[in-house]
Amino acid sequence: MNEAIELRVGNALRDSRFTLVTAESCTGGLVASRITDVSGSSAYFMGGVVAYSYEAKAALLGVSWDTLNGKGAVSQETVLEMARGARKVFGVDIAVSVSGIAGPGGGTDEKPVGTTWIGLVTPTGEWARHFVWDGDRVQNKQASSEAALQFILDYLENRLT
Repeated sequence: MNEAIELRVGNALRDSRFTLVTAESCTGGLVASRITDVSGSSAYFMGGVVAYSYEAKAALLGVSWDTLNGKGAVSQETVLEMARGARKVFGVDIAVSVSGIAGPGGGTDEKPVGTTWIGLVTPTGEWARHFVWDGDRVQNKQASSEAALQFILDYLENRLT
């Protein structure tokens, strides 16, 4: 049986001595929940912010109103600003952020339901990944949390592309 990804992430964080924070929107804290499912996660997980509204993204994470109004909450620019803000607030090594349209409503022609951006900000760079999931709300949230954990693992295992 394959080891759960949250355990693999935890082991890699512990081995690297990096600390992590999450900044979540559409996943509503699911990434943080999965990370804290691992016993001993307090050694590397410092906390998380669920910033669902524009106001929360701006006030808690420092996302600019220009970005929110110009690019929208579900954009590469927003997830990178979310991750930068979370990393700064918590003073950690790595921040992962997620913003998307979980569904069933909220989609547009440009950003259909399932559209999700995940950001990763680290001491050595910043990256964002784009996905369009085709599940229901719960499936889309689960897929986003899985992709966020994989993104962290890819960085820690030096496999970012």
